[in-house]
Amino acid sequence: MPAGFTAADFYYILPELILAGGALLVLVVDVLAPRRDNLLYAVSLLTVIVSGGVALSFAGVDTLAARGLLAIDGFALFFKLLFLTSAAITLLMSSSYLRVEGTHGGEYCFLILCATLGMMFMASGVDLITLFIGLETMAVSFYVLVGFLKPSRRSNEAAVKYFLLGAFSLGILLYGMSLLYGVTGTTNLQEIAIAIAEQERTLLLPLGLILVAAGMGFKIAAVPFHMWAPDVYEGAPTPVTAFLSVGSKAASFAMLLRILVEGLPSLAPDWQILFYALAVVTMTVGNLAAITQTNLKRMLAYSSIAHAGYVLIGIVAATERGVTAALVYLWVYLFMQLGAFAVVTLLRRRDIIGDELKDISGLYFRNPAVAVAMLAFMLSLGGIPPTAGFMGKVWVFGAAIQAGFVWLAVIGVVNSAISLFYYIRVIVFMWIKEETVGSAIRVNPAMAVALTVAFIGTVLFGIYPQLLFEQAQVAAETLGAGVSAAVLP
Repeated sequence: MPAGFTAADFYYILPELILAGGALLVLVVDVLAPRRDNLLYAVSLLTVIVSGGVALSFAGVDTLAARGLLAIDGFALFFKLLFLTSAAITLLMSSSYLRVEGTHGGEYCFLILCATLGMMFMASGVDLITLFIGLETMAVSFYVLVGFLKPSRRSNEAAVKYFLLGAFSLGILLYGMSLLYGVTGTTNLQEIAIAIAEQERTLLLPLGLILVAAGMGFKIAAVPFHMWAPDVYEGAPTPVTAFLSVGSKAASFAMLLRILVEGLPSLAPDWQILFYALAVVTMTVGNLAAITQTNLKRMLAYSSIAHAGYVLIGIVAATERGVTAALVYLWVYLFMQLGAFAVVTLLRRRDIIGDELKDISGLYFRNPAVAVAMLAFMLSLGGIPPTAGFMGKVWVFGAAIQAGFVWLAVIGVVNSAISLFYYIRVIVFMWIKEETVGSAIRVNPAMAVALTVAFIGTVLFGIYPQLLFEQAQVAAETLGAGVSAAVLP
């Protein structure tokens, strides 16, 4: 065992060890009990629940583990619970979908757990090497998951596009990280921050910042690095698309916040301008492109791009409230986005693909409960009260105004109004058009649980958001020193 690596380090990374062990157990169960998909999903869900329970036991802890490579703090805990929640809902959504597609769930569950494991390291990492390893663990899992439906040409095409563009963006990100290392002589974020503050500015620092922002821009699907998202979202299995749009995006924002706030606080004037422009373009392009879409998954893809722009507003604010607002928005986005994709997943039956806008026609007359849930998800995505999406946008726009970025908030409000067009169009197809497509829509118990959790989260945090705000503020305070430094001229 390397010097300085103690048993306490293993204790602090116990949630990650449980996930890794659960993923390996899934493979063993798949070999010993082949074609027992229900057992595989049960093992996977149990792993996620146990990992979440252990992670909660670290509430209030603020320390470093694994020889200073991982932070065990409120910020990491906040995101770990988000990742585990999204993984659990995704697993609940997946069983009926894979059964319709005639695909076995062993490798699928293994990859979901591995992707979640990578996300958790991305939230905890305080070293560029740790962040990179977490990012690649997540990315490689998603490369395979996107192309999981081997007979589907759309799935195969999406996987190839995602892999090629992902590898290209990874090269850009690594080049940016190497420049930061070359200038500061360290990969530790706190040491990078100290080195930058104590030395003269060189052209390599802004260049490194731009390259890191470009590499992370691909992961969060910010314009102009969004070109992969519509095709990948459309071609991937629908539950994978849901997990990719929520878990991967949240993990990338967690990593971005770690780098900017803890590693590059003295460069705040530079990255505020950069992300200001990205936020405006991302919101606008995402919403305008979504208006013309007739495929539900592509529409939600462009919608996801727009929502990345809203989260960027909180980062641009570069205040504790701005970080809090970004964290709040990512949590409420989890419920409304996963819920919307859960309904799209239900539309997939053996006689119909179910991802076109016309496929949702007359949903209210076929299954009123599902239609009511989808109504809540669409209104929340559009930012209509009293849903969680409304409170998330109020908090983000308020943080921007408080930080002096009034016009950015105004642009966000205008974009939110534009988005109502395509969200309401979905509602019109569900509630007004009576023609139906395909066979009846049946909801199995697992999917019912997924929809119920998403619906409750969407409504509850719209009516009573205080609990979420308090937890997000505690998480943001973990980065308090870095945020305070970031706003200094």
